[in-house]
Amino acid sequence: MNYQAIKSIYFFEMARFFRTLTQSFISPVISTSLYFVVFGTAIGSRIEEVEGVGYGAFIVPGLIMLSVMTQATSNASFGIYFPKFIGTIYELLSAPVNFLEITLGYVGAAATKAMFIGLVILATSFLFVDITIAHPVAMLAFLTLTCLSFSLLGFIIGIWAGNFEQLQLIPLLIITPLVFLGGSFYSVSMLPPIWQTITMFNPVVYLISGFRWSFFGTADVPIALSLFAIALFTAACVAVIAWIFKTGWRIRQ
Repeated sequence: MNYQAIKSIYFFEMARFFRTLTQSFISPVISTSLYFVVFGTAIGSRIEEVEGVGYGAFIVPGLIMLSVMTQATSNASFGIYFPKFIGTIYELLSAPVNFLEITLGYVGAAATKAMFIGLVILATSFLFVDITIAHPVAMLAFLTLTCLSFSLLGFIIGIWAGNFEQLQLIPLLIITPLVFLGGSFYSVSMLPPIWQTITMFNPVVYLISGFRWSFFGTADVPIALSLFAIALFTAACVAVIAWIFKTGWRIRQ
């Protein structure tokens, strides 16, 4: 394992993040505040509690997941796409590093950025509502796994994308709608039976449910199923990345 290569890629990507640190932190804080104003005030005045939890607190895990999933995907996709765009990807491929080391560098940096943003949003939420995290270790574990898995997905998108517009295509048109329809701002049990069944086909439901359980001890699906879903998703992304580097698909073309 070439740890020097992993460290070089990782710190190069993190340096780019810290150059825009103000925008990186202020943007999620403002967005979170707006969500609390709109959802917490307007809707929260009509829905006092969901499953015994105040509505303002109930939406916190969903807000964190919404930002973490989109940020992890966007950061990882741009991180690998930009070297393709300017042609420096070939220097990386000719260096004595394998696909695992390249992936660890880019995905590790993207996951770290998303983790920072998730923790900033969590800290911001304390300004609006009182939150008690029932299982803090499980919360950090779910947050870390989500950051890693969606960074892997973003890495795949960055290799697949042929232009900058395609980098935003999947996060905007697929991931964001799935998060909104995955129980971010409501409990699946509040839906009519037919829509509860349909919602279970949304993979994001299992991630948000497990993450919310770590806060409040309640979940829409069993925790074991949530862990299985995120492990399966992560393994699938790793398998796809291994196939991409083995075949050179969208990298050497």
